[in-house]
Amino acid sequence: MPNRDPQRVNELRTLIADFLKTRRDDKLDKVKEDDDAPARREELHQQFISVAWLDDAARRVTQIQAVTHSLKPIHPDAKGSSLYSTPQDLPALTVVGSHCLGSGFAGDVVGNAAALDVYKFLKIEHQGNTLLALVLRRDADLAAAFSDDLVQAETWMSAFSGIVEPRGRVASHTLAKQCYWLTGNEPDPHDDASFHLLAPLYASSLAHRVYLTIQDDRFSEEAKAAREARKNEIFSDRPVREYPHMAVQKLGGTKPQNISQLNSERRGDNFLLASLPPVWRSLDIKPLLNKESMFGRYGWRPEVKKLVRTLLAFFKSDPARNLATRERRDKLVNDLIDEFWQFSAELQSLEPGWSQISECHLSGAHKHWLDLDGVAQACAESGLALPTDTAENVSRDFANWLNALLRDPLPMGDPEYLQWRKLMLEQLKEEEREGRHGN
Repeated sequence: MPNRDPQRVNELRTLIADFLKTRRDDKLDKVKEDDDAPARREELHQQFISVAWLDDAARRVTQIQAVTHSLKPIHPDAKGSSLYSTPQDLPALTVVGSHCLGSGFAGDVVGNAAALDVYKFLKIEHQGNTLLALVLRRDADLAAAFSDDLVQAETWMSAFSGIVEPRGRVASHTLAKQCYWLTGNEPDPHDDASFHLLAPLYASSLAHRVYLTIQDDRFSEEAKAAREARKNEIFSDRPVREYPHMAVQKLGGTKPQNISQLNSERRGDNFLLASLPPVWRSLDIKPLLNKESMFGRYGWRPEVKKLVRTLLAFFKSDPARNLATRERRDKLVNDLIDEFWQFSAELQSLEPGWSQISECHLSGAHKHWLDLDGVAQACAESGLALPTDTAENVSRDFANWLNALLRDPLPMGDPEYLQWRKLMLEQLKEEEREGRHGN
């Protein structure tokens, strides 16, 4: 006989008793006062005695099935199999899928809506585990909480564990979607044997996580506060997430419970993220002419302006002077430097020599950074040596540019200047050491 924990057994019995009492009391409250009321109340009291209810639930559990991947959303009249496959049972892939959900996934249930109370019972949690999870691993304490009769307890445990098994033979259906998939080491599209016939199911647990995440990003108080902070240019730890071109698929019509329990909880709403090809914007990259500094055009890049606003809002929030603040600050500045690499790469793709025409008024360091080959050729023709302090000068100008943007509302001085210069110089020197930009 397996070891049992008497205290845990009692806790599980109390959970079961509380569940049954709540459901019984809800039904008693709805009994109308008439001649049959006393008999109806007595019937309800008998119905919700633990032994009687568990025996009835073990019989009715065959009318429903716990699933993670459902067929009903594919077509409501499809009669094929749905599957219960936990994230831990799925292979780890590099793309987003049900395997990413972890242990906190939401299981779904399909079948007779009149038997959903059985699933609600199995979803009761004790110490972080549902009763269903305990049933599936044949928990001895739960069996003892069900009944002192070991044979009876095992019968109920077996019945409840069957909720995750497909009903009947695993099969697809004529109303289900199917597709042929070319497979094998040397697949031959002319050979039928090179194809597998796939029957895709609806990833109900994943769809529910997507729904909850989007609802939180759109309507939670924290998300509203973050959007208000963005509007007022105030720093917020909570990111603002937008979902453009999102569609809503309604499943089940006026009876979403006929599709599944989770679908009913979503009132039939299932979010479809936009799946659109990228819209390429062909940038007309022009030489930097009639400008004395490259940071003027760099500062007009949309992502640069966004990062500067975020950095400014962060400083205005008067964050604590600690390691987390310094790391957050340096992360934002390094993001600005990443944008500088993109900006530089675009101009460095121009035909060499553009910086040597009379309309280019950039400083020598900026010319050398953006037009390395053009400057090298000009130096060779004039007998001059290439500049050796380009990284230092560009880092200095970057730090001055950033301080100037932040100085109007904030007291930016030498300490900030030195930090911006240090972060930029480290990356420029790394670029030189890797040979991606010569002296």
